[in-house]
Amino acid sequence: MSGDFFKPGGRAAMHRVWKHILLITPLSLFVAVMGFLIFYPVPKPPAGEMEYARNAISAAVKQGAGTYSQTLYNYALNCYDSALVLWKLENNRNRYRRNYDKVTRYASLAAAKALEASRDSEANTTGMNSSVLEKINSVMKTDEEIKRRFSKYPLPTEFRHNISRGQILLSEARIAWEEGDYVKAQRKIEEAESLLTAAYEYADADLRNYFRAYPQWKTWIDTTITESRINQDYSIIVDKFSRKLVLYYSGEPLISYKAELGKNWVGDKRVRGDKATPEGMYRIAKKFLHDSTTYYKALLLDYPNEEDTAIFEGMITKGQLPRNAKIGGMIEIHGNGGKGSDWTAGCIALTDREMDSLFSKVSIGTRVTIVGSMYSLNNVLKR
Repeated sequence: MSGDFFKPGGRAAMHRVWKHILLITPLSLFVAVMGFLIFYPVPKPPAGEMEYARNAISAAVKQGAGTYSQTLYNYALNCYDSALVLWKLENNRNRYRRNYDKVTRYASLAAAKALEASRDSEANTTGMNSSVLEKINSVMKTDEEIKRRFSKYPLPTEFRHNISRGQILLSEARIAWEEGDYVKAQRKIEEAESLLTAAYEYADADLRNYFRAYPQWKTWIDTTITESRINQDYSIIVDKFSRKLVLYYSGEPLISYKAELGKNWVGDKRVRGDKATPEGMYRIAKKFLHDSTTYYKALLLDYPNEEDTAIFEGMITKGQLPRNAKIGGMIEIHGNGGKGSDWTAGCIALTDREMDSLFSKVSIGTRVTIVGSMYSLNNVLKR
């Protein structure tokens, strides 16, 4: 062949051969590459899996999973976010070198956890619905008991404020429950329960401590009724807890009047200005008509009597009262009542019409016994 090269026309023939070779090689390479591209397609992104995960998360949101199944819901969100990040990273790679396997795994996991969160949220919502409603009903009973027993019971300002705040929270809890916001309802009702229960327990303990004096009250009541029966005369018993003044005649109850008391009526009167209505056995010392009192008509009691004075001086001696304390006085049964609240400085107020009725029957010297209650605590609670 090398000899033919030097033959005439040999070099030209060889040139034509190489020319054909150079033309064929790019074509073959192109054909090979195109074949590769045909049989090795670009990896397809998991758009369907991502959409399914996104729809599952949306369904979980509607089910309230972000509130009632936070752990599972947050897990689903984290998986979905991871899938998005990985998808973006793969998209930045050469299209033939992309691998969406991890994206698919995270998308599938996000969907699975979102569905689980929906089911869990539904179960939790049903459970919270019942438990919160039960708690609301329980606290409502406590509130009703406070109103029944202690609506006019003189409690410290702090506890009155807490009761008002607790009642507001109770109302807000009921509204939240009706709107299906059980987490908010639970938070509100727990705070309401704390305030109202504490107030109730304080008031209940104070009331029970107050009624420890009932045996003494009962003795005073029996003595007063017996005296009325023996003397065939009038006597008065004031029941502070029931807010009533009962007029007896010959040992039998004749008329019952509604009474209004001193603002701090629970317990005996201690010092001047404490706005407490005293407890004990007294008598009418004076009767005042319209022109002698600012309260229509008035029956002045002989408070303080010897027993009150002895108790007062003993408390000063024991250091239970300051030495500059003054004993009270000018305790009356008077008119201008009917206000519907305890407003006096320690006196007992009736309406003017009731005052006319009482004033016409009693006289100076009529027994007036003031007690915390005419009934034992058990009877009071039953009544």
